[in-house]
Amino acid sequence: MIVAYCPTAHGLERLEISVGGHLPATSVWIDMISPTHEERLAAESFMSAEIPTREEVSSIETSARLYSEPGAVVMTALLPMAARTPDPQLSSVTFILSSKCLVTVRYGDPQSIILCGRKVQTDTSIAHTGPAVFLTLMEIIIDRAADVMEEASFHYDTLSMHVFEDGISARSGNLYQGAIKTQGRIGLQVARMHDVCTSLSRLLLFLENHKKQVSLTEEDVLACKSYGRDIHSIKEHGDGLDNKLSFLLDATIGLVNLEQNQIIKVFSVLSVIFLPPTLIASIYGMNFINMPELKWHLGFVFSVCIMLASVGFTYLFLRWRRLL
Repeated sequence: MIVAYCPTAHGLERLEISVGGHLPATSVWIDMISPTHEERLAAESFMSAEIPTREEVSSIETSARLYSEPGAVVMTALLPMAARTPDPQLSSVTFILSSKCLVTVRYGDPQSIILCGRKVQTDTSIAHTGPAVFLTLMEIIIDRAADVMEEASFHYDTLSMHVFEDGISARSGNLYQGAIKTQGRIGLQVARMHDVCTSLSRLLLFLENHKKQVSLTEEDVLACKSYGRDIHSIKEHGDGLDNKLSFLLDATIGLVNLEQNQIIKVFSVLSVIFLPPTLIASIYGMNFINMPELKWHLGFVFSVCIMLASVGFTYLFLRWRRLL
């Protein structure tokens, strides 16, 4: 499927190109969704640049996803399919940019591209050139990445208040497992967005180095540098959030271990308290003939009293030594 955006007085008009149809000569942005071989050949003829297939994009190394063609620059970056899901699935999106037109090749529905398509149809301040549309798309992607990091930070703050204020108990297995899973989901989301930011950072740096080939203005170059700084700050935010998640995970496990240690301590103290009466009962449980209290009428009461006294003495001793 191919969607072409052509200039009008009120922005860019969205046109869906039928199978076998010709691309409008005035197209500023050509969005290709899971293109067929024929559609890819038509776009290559329009841009005078070879468009990599899905298999080529997935097979080439990350360092080789940015290169220059005679008529344009070809850049492949990672974008999240749905950034706000617990585990955002990443998809490679290829940008073929020239001084007049932008072609995007994707095999999914990144929300950023959908939002950019809506914006260019109504915003008359966007110039009808490929670089202008591309920078608009970069701005939307970076804004969404920042929003996702802020949401992840909010979820972290909520979870940390739950762990440190409400407390996590090993006896509440569902709450304990839920806290661990939530931390894992936040960490996975941050890791995915970190990959996106790394990919975009390399893409913008490559574009700056090829600014003459795509006729970037000084204002466009400044915008690229500004977006690069924004991406760097988002990555730093993600790194800090990763460190805080590691601390929270250690604290969560530590609190549960501390509670379990307290339970084990209680059992250990009880075993010490009942050790003397167990010894006394073992002595009087021996079946020897010549035992002094064997035929004594008060022998049972005497042994029970000794056992109770030993329990009381051991308890008071542990309390005095602050072991209980």
